[in-house]
Amino acid sequence: MGPEPNLALLGGQSVERLLKRYLVATRPAFLVASLAPVLVGTTAGARGSGEMDWLAAALAALATLLVHSAANVLNDVADDQSGADRSNTGRIYPYTGGSRLIQNEVLSSAQMQRWGGLLLLAAAGVGIALFALKGPWVLAMGVAGISLGALYSLPPVKLVSRGWGESTIALAFGVLPFCGAACLQGGRFDNDLLLLSAPIACWVTAILLVNAVPDIAADRAAGKFTLPVRVGVANTRRLYVLLHVVAATTILAGIAWQLLHPLAALAALLSLMAGSNAGSNIIANDRTADKTSDTSRERLKAAIESTLRIHAIGSAILLVAIWLAPTVIGSR
Repeated sequence: MGPEPNLALLGGQSVERLLKRYLVATRPAFLVASLAPVLVGTTAGARGSGEMDWLAAALAALATLLVHSAANVLNDVADDQSGADRSNTGRIYPYTGGSRLIQNEVLSSAQMQRWGGLLLLAAAGVGIALFALKGPWVLAMGVAGISLGALYSLPPVKLVSRGWGESTIALAFGVLPFCGAACLQGGRFDNDLLLLSAPIACWVTAILLVNAVPDIAADRAAGKFTLPVRVGVANTRRLYVLLHVVAATTILAGIAWQLLHPLAALAALLSLMAGSNAGSNIIANDRTADKTSDTSRERLKAAIESTLRIHAIGSAILLVAIWLAPTVIGSR
């Protein structure tokens, strides 16, 4: 996947190098995890209202990407300050162990903290534009999204260290962006939207779970008590598989209630297959969280990449299945 970022690759004061290192700090490869629910939710809302508000859709996508970017940057700051990333010898770059910009002295902790703050301010500015466009309820959802993104890793709250990180991500990068994007298109918040947001929320939570497995030893030593640290690798694997089962079950329920085209069954099948295959690669032994064999690391890497793929492919299938569904959302 390429070398970790370093001064040889990203140093210098040219505009190109400056932009590149601040972009790398946001961990752009993971931003699809928050963009996908916005795109699928926008499709659901537009199908329900019969028209597409392109400006609202663009602003919603931008705001979500900014919040997610800020969360990634600030999480790097918090993990460096706690020592979690600095002592992480079991990381699988670029998926776990942070962006490595601070540890490799490409950007300082203070620079990263300022960058995260600027991203949050930019997200707030976009939220104000949406507030002016769509009304006061947007402000409440925006504040919720920004707060969850910031409180996920920043002290003294540090939800990720209290065992609430996974549920926070399910809400902030699954349910909220999906339902919010749908409502911006003139839809109404109801149980149909919650049901359809569930698979994406499960998939993004699965990403967080599997990514945390190689970091268990470093996180535990730093006092970052993620769910995998608390329950161990064996139970993490069970939770991971359960998330894919729940995702598949809610998809099948959506088909049964005609909220999804039967094509969505493919996403359910892929989720079950990914859950089974990737789950088998999450070795039920705490040694996978420390100095692992090359085989174990490759299996964990395969599990991470499989989880990212099912999130992206499954979301794309859901988007099409919602657009082709026999029943318009909100009409039942």
